[in-house]
Amino acid sequence: MLNYIWLGLILLAVLIGGVGGNLGAMTDKGLDMARVAVIDIAFPLIGIMALWLGIMRLAERSGLVSLLAKGLRPVMRRLFPDVPPEHPAMGSMLMNMAANMLGLGNAATPLGLRAMKDLERLNPNPGTATDAMCMFLAINTSSIQLIPVTAIAVLAAKNSTNPTAIVGTCIMATACAATSGVLMARFLSKLPMFRQAAAAAPLAEAPAATPDSSGDKPAVKEAATLQPLPAWGWILLGAFGLFFLGLFLRMAFPEAFGIIPPAAGASKTGFVRVVDAVSKLSIPVLLSMFPLYAALRRVKVYEEFVEGAREGFDVAIRIIPYLVAILVAVGMFRAAGGIDILSRALGPLMAKLGFPSDLLPLVFMRPLSGSGTLGIFTELVMNFGPDSLIARTAGTIFGSTETTFYVLAVYFGAVGIKKTRYALLAGLFGDLMGVIASVIICRIVFG
Repeated sequence: MLNYIWLGLILLAVLIGGVGGNLGAMTDKGLDMARVAVIDIAFPLIGIMALWLGIMRLAERSGLVSLLAKGLRPVMRRLFPDVPPEHPAMGSMLMNMAANMLGLGNAATPLGLRAMKDLERLNPNPGTATDAMCMFLAINTSSIQLIPVTAIAVLAAKNSTNPTAIVGTCIMATACAATSGVLMARFLSKLPMFRQAAAAAPLAEAPAATPDSSGDKPAVKEAATLQPLPAWGWILLGAFGLFFLGLFLRMAFPEAFGIIPPAAGASKTGFVRVVDAVSKLSIPVLLSMFPLYAALRRVKVYEEFVEGAREGFDVAIRIIPYLVAILVAVGMFRAAGGIDILSRALGPLMAKLGFPSDLLPLVFMRPLSGSGTLGIFTELVMNFGPDSLIARTAGTIFGSTETTFYVLAVYFGAVGIKKTRYALLAGLFGDLMGVIASVIICRIVFG
């Protein structure tokens, strides 16, 4: 399906650009997006990938991932019945979902790429997406997020009286999107046209312990010589936990500690401060507690971290062709005026259906470009006011949907998947349900 969509975007961009006299701008945008894909996305991702893959290896070697997977095994087994319960892919997917829920985009992407690599080791048909991969992408593109940090930041920057008002609507809308995406993925997987080839060979029996054709190493397993945590180790972990708890309380409730917040943060409500504290402390907690726990269990933390980080470069380089392909097509289509034409053409119909036509550019842009959507969202907030129904609905859509085409290009590109089967349909359906739910819920809540 991506073959036809990619070709369609390119051809439509050229036709629309030619008719509208935007061929020059379209060409320049296409070339610029090719540069952005490599210089601004892939290369910076190398360092981020190295960092989080190293941390992930420590979590695996110390047994933390196994503990997490065991705790949520019943849910994960229902979502991913073809993945063995003890396989590292379960832990990788759980870590990715947790990072997404907290809005930790820099951590979520590397962890998601690691999950795809683990799932590829169970793939009996390399190059073709498995049911587990499609389900994982459907969940990711549904943007499970408890706190829409970016949308809240935009509303707060534009002096909203209650920037966190969209938290509840985002949770409800993203729940609708995720549920719809999961159900659609499950439904499509049963259709004959999307049935997985060689289904008679269970995924669990695929050669997970041998390197795949791309030269990847076997999945990391928990160290067999782990030492139980001594009593003083639990005390040390508890002390660190209390330290971070103190930091959280001081950041969330500064007045209780006799701290006068700076002028920029004086107008923040208590909930905004809690959100800020969680966002600022999440990554320091992960970067310190995981290595500490691994060291207490006698894991050679430096050596294992370096070994895990070594994969970051290979993964970041491997996704470059996929990034260039999708970003160039999207950039050309947008610069040619395709999004504007779609919005104008469907505006009257959507208005009759009760859908605000002002939101159409944001809705069409959301699956294609995160930065483009953020720009449109910011413009809507400025034009209609940060506390308007349009702005809050746009913020809810922004916080409950995802850049589906980008996610598919990056995640599948990392493991060389060319046949994506029904992953795109499931992801776009989840986005659609998220948009519809956002409009309905915001209209009920905000009137």
